[in-house]
Amino acid sequence: MVAFWAHGAYGNPAAYYNGFFRFLHVLFGIMWIGLLYYFNFVQIPTMPKVPAELKPGVSKYIAPEALFWFRYAALFTVITGLLVAWLNGYVHEALAFQPGFRLIGLGMWLALIMAFNVWFLIWPNQKRALGIVPAEDAVKAKSATTAMIFSRTNTLLSIPMLYCMVTQGALGGL
Repeated sequence: MVAFWAHGAYGNPAAYYNGFFRFLHVLFGIMWIGLLYYFNFVQIPTMPKVPAELKPGVSKYIAPEALFWFRYAALFTVITGLLVAWLNGYVHEALAFQPGFRLIGLGMWLALIMAFNVWFLIWPNQKRALGIVPAEDAVKAKSATTAMIFSRTNTLLSIPMLYCMVTQGALGGL
C-alpha cells in the first residue's frame, strides 16, 4: 500500500492534475451539453404552449440564468479539455489531425466550433431576443430564430463530438 502512495497517482503531480482536469472537463461538459439539450428538447418546444402571462417568468428569469451557466460551461469545458490534451502532450497532434489523434482532434474541433457558436452567435442573438439589450420587435424575432438555428446546429454537432470524445481511447484515434 505504501508503494501505491509513493509511486502511484498520488506521488505523481502530473497524474493528479490530469485526473483533476479530466474530472472537471467531464463535469463542465455534462453541464454544457445538458443545458443544450434542455433548451432544444424542453424549453424551445414548450414555450409556445406556455400562457402569455407566464412567459416573462421564463424569458426574464429562467432563460438568462440558464444561458449564463450554458456559456460558462462551454468555456470551461473547452479550457479543461485543452488542459487535459496539453497535460497528455497531444494538443498539436490532435488539432492537426495527426495519425493516432484524428478522432479526438475531430471532437476537439467540433467542440471549438460549438463554443464559438455559443459565445458569438447564440448569446448575442439571445440577448436581443430576451430583451437583455434593446432591440426592435422585428430584430428580436430574427435574433430568436438565429439563436435557435445555431442552438439546433450545436445539438446536431454534439452527437459526433461526443462520439469522438468517448471512443478515442477505444478506437486508438484512427
